[in-house]
Amino acid sequence: MDSGRIRTPRSARTTAPRTAPRTARVAALAAAALLATVMPSAQAAAAPAPRVDLTVLVVDDGGSAVEAITAELKGSGVPYRRIDLNDPNRPVLDPAFLSDTLDGRPRAKYQGVVLPHETAFGPDSAEHTALQAYERTFGIPQVDAYTWSHPGVGLDYTNEGGWSGVLDGTTAGVTTAGKAGPFRYLAGALTFEDNDPSIAESYGYAGRPRAGYTSYVDIPVDGGGRASLVGEYTADGRRELVVTFAYNQYQRQFRALARGIVEWLTQGVHLGQSRNYLSVHVDDVFAPDARWDSALNCTPGDFDCVDDDGEGANPIRMTAADAQYAAAWQKASGFTLDMVYNGGQGEQWKTEHGGTDPLTTQLLADRAQYRWINHTYTHPFLGCVQDNTTVPWQCAKDVSGNTLWVSRSELSGQIRNNHNWAVGKGISVDRSELVTGEHSGLKTLPQQPVDNPNLAGALADNGVKWTGSDNSREPQQRSVGTGSAAAKTVPRHPMNVYYNVGTAAEMTDEYNWIYTSRADGGSGICEDNPLSTCLPAPLPTTTGYAERIVPQEARTALSHVLGNDPRPHYVHQSNLAEERLLYPVLDRVLADYRALFAPSAPLVNPRQKDVGTELGRRAAWDQAVAAGKVTAYRIGTTVTVKAPSGLTVPVTAPEGTRKQLLLGSTAFGTGYAGTRSAWTAPELLQTAVTLTLPTA
Repeated sequence: MDSGRIRTPRSARTTAPRTAPRTARVAALAAAALLATVMPSAQAAAAPAPRVDLTVLVVDDGGSAVEAITAELKGSGVPYRRIDLNDPNRPVLDPAFLSDTLDGRPRAKYQGVVLPHETAFGPDSAEHTALQAYERTFGIPQVDAYTWSHPGVGLDYTNEGGWSGVLDGTTAGVTTAGKAGPFRYLAGALTFEDNDPSIAESYGYAGRPRAGYTSYVDIPVDGGGRASLVGEYTADGRRELVVTFAYNQYQRQFRALARGIVEWLTQGVHLGQSRNYLSVHVDDVFAPDARWDSALNCTPGDFDCVDDDGEGANPIRMTAADAQYAAAWQKASGFTLDMVYNGGQGEQWKTEHGGTDPLTTQLLADRAQYRWINHTYTHPFLGCVQDNTTVPWQCAKDVSGNTLWVSRSELSGQIRNNHNWAVGKGISVDRSELVTGEHSGLKTLPQQPVDNPNLAGALADNGVKWTGSDNSREPQQRSVGTGSAAAKTVPRHPMNVYYNVGTAAEMTDEYNWIYTSRADGGSGICEDNPLSTCLPAPLPTTTGYAERIVPQEARTALSHVLGNDPRPHYVHQSNLAEERLLYPVLDRVLADYRALFAPSAPLVNPRQKDVGTELGRRAAWDQAVAAGKVTAYRIGTTVTVKAPSGLTVPVTAPEGTRKQLLLGSTAFGTGYAGTRSAWTAPELLQTAVTLTLPTA
């Protein structure tokens, strides 16, 4: 039930991009590079179509713009090779580095090039000449990650009717050409983040286009008309995507444009794929949650917080009206929640309250409207046996000093009984999915550095393949147990809407306790934790939730959505009760998303097992690419991908692409954001994936 921490992203550079110094050691290559650009017409006519390898070349100067694009390539599974400009031993970009001949066919080793700016090697250097010749010969696009407005990139200077300055809060527009081209998945408006009015977060240069320049994203300027921030410059047989504002990988404006940058860079054909995911798990359904005590600054009932009664009073639990509201909200919002349930807690509540429970009755009546995930029958701690005589608790030991563990039979019974309870109530529940209470059973640092050794067996006993874990503790998927029967974790993002609050005032009070200094009456946790930041002053309990916490948490959740991150978010049933604190956050996320994206890029709302499958495929893919075990290239309209047997590969291609079968072909992939993509593998009796691209 841990809450996540908000981290403020680093500000992007707000200064003009620097020009890299000319490198003396490559000057001698100029003659060779120039010769490489000359190809007699007779030879050109006879030459076979070139092979273009599906790898991106990234030239990195250490700036945030290149870092951001690199993060997008990595996150979506696009193979790339990074060259560090600050490394004195880096490879030299000469013709041999960029291309060669393979099996009698010219080969371009990189399908696209990312530069910090258009003159990263110096405008007169041999490397600059060689790179331009390469791009011209093979039709390779180049992204200028961050530059300024000037004629060298097809734009007027900013003093010729353009603009320069801080872009925070500015609303840019996607042009008609942008919506018909690489940014067709956007709705049209793009507002630059302004998270802190006291800090300049993004600086830009907007210039009026000259001949050869097509604007994709622009802003209005004084005197009428619009000036460009992102566009394509075509000159001298080459194409450049020009970006004239600063950014980093965390900012919403970049995250919204990142997909289009990669699509433009790869001409719509690349390894890897990307989706915008959002799923929300509601834990403890049917159970009550303890309530934060504003006087004690803790939660009575917890082992480290004991009130006069020794347990919390007035717990928070949904009512039948709350359940009705949840069903109505889902229908109105077009979004499905995952109910992570404890059937035994519902039965216990009913026993203690006269044999009836309107909440259970209502949720069961609406059971088909939700997805359901087993959360164990009564929500016990399933790791080591806890010794609560100390603060913090520790694992109990036997007389020989061995850790005492919750048994396999108890673990298995908690899983089995909850599943059977749901089946008996007519709830459709997938046996392969589980979330244990507080993610217990998995290692819990510092007290329990290993999994309960009985956990893997209990999961296997019940056919569990996917068990939830806390992303703030274990962000990477891992196996629980060994062998083919081992389950895998599904990391979940904790949302900063706390489990132990039912009202905005309670939420803000606890938030203040965590995020204010001791001098301001807080716990000082924010002072002691280098990953946290203290509030400048406590938030007003009457307005703090709506004005500060809601937009901040919505922004964090949306950053996960826009980052191709399929991991679920998790909250608790208490967040749907009383003042129903979760809905303002989700409403903000959904509204902001739908304002950014066109219908062609809908939110993907995956089940837990589908998230687990996706994460597993990504890990295997990344490992294979890093080991150099994947070969992929394009020759004309044919794409070939060769990979180790049993490995599924992610591929993105234009609409109209077909996958070759042993006999005939079939439409490739599924449509998303104007492209087709899928995890795919060779068909029967084939050794490679072969795609046929549509002709222009």
